[in-house]
Amino acid sequence: MRREGKSRRWTSLGLCGAALVATLAGPAQAEPQHTARTTPHWDVKQTGTDARLRGLAAVSRETAWVAGSHGTVLRTTDGGRSWGDVSPSGAGELEFRDIEAFDGRRAVVLAIGEGEASRVLRTEDGGLTWSESFRNTDPRAFYDCMTFFDPEHGLAVSDPVDGKYRILSTADGGTSWRVLPGEGMPVAQTGEAGFAASGQCLVSAGSRDVWLATGGGATARVLHSADRGRHWTAAESTVPAGDAARGVFALAFRDRHRGLAVGGDYRTGQASPQAAAASNDGGRSWRQAATPPPAYRSGVAWLPHGRAAALAVGPTGTDLTTDGGRTWRTVDTGSYDTVDCAPGRGARVPWGHRAPACWASGEKGRVARWDR
Repeated sequence: MRREGKSRRWTSLGLCGAALVATLAGPAQAEPQHTARTTPHWDVKQTGTDARLRGLAAVSRETAWVAGSHGTVLRTTDGGRSWGDVSPSGAGELEFRDIEAFDGRRAVVLAIGEGEASRVLRTEDGGLTWSESFRNTDPRAFYDCMTFFDPEHGLAVSDPVDGKYRILSTADGGTSWRVLPGEGMPVAQTGEAGFAASGQCLVSAGSRDVWLATGGGATARVLHSADRGRHWTAAESTVPAGDAARGVFALAFRDRHRGLAVGGDYRTGQASPQAAAASNDGGRSWRQAATPPPAYRSGVAWLPHGRAAALAVGPTGTDLTTDGGRTWRTVDTGSYDTVDCAPGRGARVPWGHRAPACWASGEKGRVARWDR
């Protein structure tokens, strides 16, 4: 979207650990061996940049990639203690808004903008070198977000061209891309587009299912495809729209059935009631959160190793749900644009549970890891 500002990254969505839920949802039972437990929190890392980092890929508790303004790409492999500037050469004019990483060496980054400003670059050597694999030549297209089903198959989405969202597809890890036929895409609403705010307006779960978040039109919709972007259906969410600044900004699907949507009005000082919704049927229908986040949220991610916990982030704070999106409560007031969690690779904490490998990033080079 040309105004403001993953996906379920194949390495990045998951569920919350039982220890995290117990600690944040209410009083925990006594643990004689470890009585001094700390509350899970964001541990802010020093990145050495003032770029706004809206693109984020969590690989593990040790490895993460971030991307943002002025062509910036950073990578850590030591849990955020140090960050390497692995920005592509000559990319200073590009605005990176999404990055998908498969490990510490392979990553694909999306630059947004009208016409040739929308580009895709990839690396296979940890960012030492980058190759441009796609450059948009249609002045009507504006690419917003990207998602991968696995290390080979991925999609990117552009705002509507000739009344329909345009889908770009790769089957070789981002080395080459092609535009998919538009016959299976519903017609866009007047003024409707995606928000390139956090790299999460296009997300996937499993090998074929993908969802697209929209705003700016009369209603905020969520589009779903069960065949990797060839055919889509549209459903209205409960998140308010009706204005260019309002709609669904981010999605997270735990599996092909259970999903979360967050958004609101990104303008500073504007109220964002009903800023969250949840679905249990693959996005065919959405229910409004009984207690939503108190303000606009631009990013959302399921926490690993549990059943119903997730984090939502935005410029005014972080909110936690432990009941699958029915209720949310603020747990941090720091500013973040996006959040991402890596499944299955959390470090073991002393009392035996795996800590979730979650990261957040945002303005002024701000990056943090969810720690306890």
